[in-house]
Parts: sequence; structure tokens; C-alpha cells
Amino acid sequence: MEKFVIEGGVPLSGTIEAAGNKNGALPILAACLLSDDEVVLRNVPRNSDVEAMVLLLETLGARVSWLAPSEILIDSSTVQRTDVDRELAERIRASFLLAGPLLARFGHAHMPPPGGDVIGRRRLD
Repeated sequence: MEKFVIEGGVPLSGTIEAAGNKNGALPILAACLLSDDEVVLRNVPRNSDVEAMVLLLETLGARVSWLAPSEILIDSSTVQRTDVDRELAERIRASFLLAGPLLARFGHAHMPPPGGDVIGRRRLD
């Protein structure tokens, strides 16, 4: 078994800011549908997948505002739709993440097949 041994006379201290990534942000953005309150997320990357998820939330009726380059406010209290836009859903594989929150909140949802890059068989576990 390999291991690292760190020897030194100076204790480590300080803080770091972990970089946000889409794989962490996309499920959290979808989960915002479960709240009737405003949700503010920080350290959210602004890339094409995140922008597509934001558009999906908006088409469902959520109000979304970027407060800063990596800070976003989501208000899902106005969401009434349960039919996910096919064209937008086909842009990202993570569109399927909306199914759970929509089912939990409304008891039904209409979900088109998820999109994203075609890189072979990708299971949804």
C-alpha cells in the first residue's frame, strides 16, 4: 500500500476555495425545484451545461438571476409546468435530474430522453 509521509515543523493553516464544477452544480440546480423559497448558490461555474439547466428551470417557470459571475439566485415558487422542453433537454444529459424534483413536487412529470454527447452507452443509476 502506498502512502505519503509529510514531515515538517510548521503546522498547516489557512483556507482554500474549491473550484465549482458542473457535475456538482447541475444536481443542486435541479434540486432547487423542491423549494418554494429563493435559493442562492455560490461558486457555480457558468458554462454551457449550467446555462442549459438554467434555461430548463426558466421554461418550467422558475425565476433565475445571476447575482455575480459565479453566484446565482433561483426562485422556484412560480413553477407550475411539469413538461420539460424537449429541445433544451436534448442539449444536456443532466436534464434527467429534473425528473425527481418534479415528481416529488407535483406527482407527475413529462420527461424527454436526456441529451448530451454520444459517447456510448451511459446508464442512469
